[in-house]
Amino acid sequence: MSYVEDRGFLGILSCNSGHAFSELVINNLSSLYRKSGRDARFRMIDSSEVHFANGEIKTVINEPIRGADIYVIQLIDDPLSDTTVNDNLMALGTAINAAYNSDANSVTAVIPQFPNSRQERRKGRESLTACLVASFLEMCGANRVLTMDIHAEAIAGFFKKAKMDNLHASSAIIDHLKKSRTLTYETVFVAPDVGSAETARFYSRELQTDMAIVIKERDYSKPSTVIETRLVGTVAGRDIIIIDDMIATGGTLIAACSKLKELGARRIDVAVTFPFFNSEAVNRIDAAVKAGVINSVTGTNAVFRGDIFKGKYSWYHEVDVSSLFAEVIYRINHMESISENLL
Repeated sequence: MSYVEDRGFLGILSCNSGHAFSELVINNLSSLYRKSGRDARFRMIDSSEVHFANGEIKTVINEPIRGADIYVIQLIDDPLSDTTVNDNLMALGTAINAAYNSDANSVTAVIPQFPNSRQERRKGRESLTACLVASFLEMCGANRVLTMDIHAEAIAGFFKKAKMDNLHASSAIIDHLKKSRTLTYETVFVAPDVGSAETARFYSRELQTDMAIVIKERDYSKPSTVIETRLVGTVAGRDIIIIDDMIATGGTLIAACSKLKELGARRIDVAVTFPFFNSEAVNRIDAAVKAGVINSVTGTNAVFRGDIFKGKYSWYHEVDVSSLFAEVIYRINHMESISENLL
């Protein structure tokens, strides 16, 4: 018996907020099977996500999946839905547990955005919430978790049984940057804080440019509050690309861009994996673009914003990462390595 037969047929189980992304993954899987010449042994699983009047959620699987290799896809923060992050986390848990209870051979949570990943360490009397999420996913029945550019890689250590694979959007973003603009010796990749320094260093090394780091002194008694901003590196007369994992409220990003402009930066573009754009972020960025502080923002569809948003804000560019998840899902199902060029 082959390894593929041992894993079972490949099934994509989509939560409501992950449906648009799931369709892209399915299309990419179809392309991979056509290129490989293998029989396409996969399909979208028929399921229903039920929301009760009191706010409870459950997932019902409407077909037999015994022995299947199931991948549950969910976008936790979904701008196209009225559901909250906590609602989507619970929906994910019920979908994983429904697959587990249906006797799937393996259940993988495909969550490009790992929820509560910024709560991975305690600064006082507070919850270690990222650890709770890891325990929750395992308790629901997940054997594996696929995520992207997790805020803290130490979160992998919170899993006791399940495997966690952290994919990177850098290859897709680099391809976009090469196609969309000219990168010269005058380009500088800037880390907006010390935590992003390694990422900026990777981009500068891969694209053979300089780098700089914005050092922020924060007031941790207040959310997203920066007291002082300093720069390590040279930006005067240079084209800047700020690299980060996410944009939340956008306040600290715009403060960093304004500081770079004060120091003589010429053009400032921003590239992130997760364009969450919480609260007034879109309005703040739109105003900064009109003021000439920011030229453009590039994000991935790990936060699925849709065509209406892209049409309304010409400064926003979207990079597709669904093909990367499809490639990893395909390789896992066929017992092939995913470490080379993918992790």
